[in-house]
Amino acid sequence: MEERTEDRRDDEVVDAAALAAELAEEHPADIAEALDDEDPEVASAVLASLPRERQVEVLDLPDVDLSIDLIEALPVEEAVRLLSDMSADRVADLFRWMEEPGRSHLFARLPPDTQAELNRLLSWPEHTAGSLMTTEFVTVPSTWTVGETLRHIREIERTRETIYAIYVLDPIDHRLLKAVTLRRLIIGEPGQPILSIAPTHDPITADPMMDREDVARLISKYDLLAVPVVDEKEHVLGIVTVDDMIDAIIEEGTEDAQKFGGMEALDEPYMEIGFFDMLKKRAGWLCVLFLGEMATASAMQHFEDELERAIVLTLFIPLIMSSGGNSGSQATSLIIRALALHEIKLGDWWRVALRELPSGLVLGAILGTLGVTRITVWQLAGFHDYGEHWMLVAATVGAALIAIVTFGSMIGSMLPFVLRRLGFDPASASAPFVATFVDVTGLVIYFSVALMILHGTLL
Repeated sequence: MEERTEDRRDDEVVDAAALAAELAEEHPADIAEALDDEDPEVASAVLASLPRERQVEVLDLPDVDLSIDLIEALPVEEAVRLLSDMSADRVADLFRWMEEPGRSHLFARLPPDTQAELNRLLSWPEHTAGSLMTTEFVTVPSTWTVGETLRHIREIERTRETIYAIYVLDPIDHRLLKAVTLRRLIIGEPGQPILSIAPTHDPITADPMMDREDVARLISKYDLLAVPVVDEKEHVLGIVTVDDMIDAIIEEGTEDAQKFGGMEALDEPYMEIGFFDMLKKRAGWLCVLFLGEMATASAMQHFEDELERAIVLTLFIPLIMSSGGNSGSQATSLIIRALALHEIKLGDWWRVALRELPSGLVLGAILGTLGVTRITVWQLAGFHDYGEHWMLVAATVGAALIAIVTFGSMIGSMLPFVLRRLGFDPASASAPFVATFVDVTGLVIYFSVALMILHGTLL
């Protein structure tokens, strides 16, 4: 039995070495994808068989879950060695999501300077520039020449995650003075002062507490590959690189999309999240929406007498409710996105209202015309008999659609402003939430219009 176990272990080692040999020349992302298909033990064995440079490149990829699994499956000494070689921001991400007691045990084995650096990065709140930045960047004093700067870069290149720009500091108080791109540096003459090739404008910087969406806007607006994060004294704390921002934007977009669907954002990939965790994320909002829809039943009970006298009105309830909910969901999606992109501000609510009011009226009129046309065609073609007062029924449906679509557009556009003013994420005004709210009020509007138009005939 022991021999068979040893043989199986030997086979695994051989397979791991063979797979590592196949993957050694592949792109790190392709290596990570191949390792993700293996068991953690096999994947860690393959990783350990890869060249050192490849190991670090794979672990530096944004797939935090895979990196944690690989690190935890490695011997502690090997894990510490790899963590020391990785970029600081990626290591901070790993420790941010790593579970205890492994997190504390591994952290305690790191060198003191690495621990201090990680503590600084982990001290910033999640989703801020401070939590996204890396501390591996290039700085030089303003007294240096282009040649001295290039020589310095060649000496330290391997210890820096990226060299998108060189940050020129005051030699006395170390304030950030200029940011020089690598392109400008390369085309400069070796004897030129570094400041002579720097742009005339002040460097674009971010505050460590700046939200990641605001950092993304800075990078996009000024077409940057990296933005320095500075403190109140203009000392450079780190840089946020464009690849880190892409990862953050994807994560932010995923969270918003899940909130739009009426649920809490998932902390893990869909196939990896636990069954009960999935239920917890979805059940809360479903219960809230269900309780909201119960108000629809209450509204219908209030108009029970009218329904008994004009059964024909019930035929159009799904049509009325869905139209109002759809218009509200459209408006909500547009405003949430505009707020996120800073295309509009909180103070622009009245301008949005002035746009949505006529938009809702026109959209409602279009749907109302379709509703009236449908009733007319069905009545005259003999597909269905809506009774002797069918024209009044058609007028009721048309007028109700105008009112409900307008109401839905107004509520859907104003709700994100209200949530933002109260300090909540506007994405919480998800399409299901708005649809549920408009469903209830839409019924009240529908039957109120019906009472006005059909009074003395069917009602």
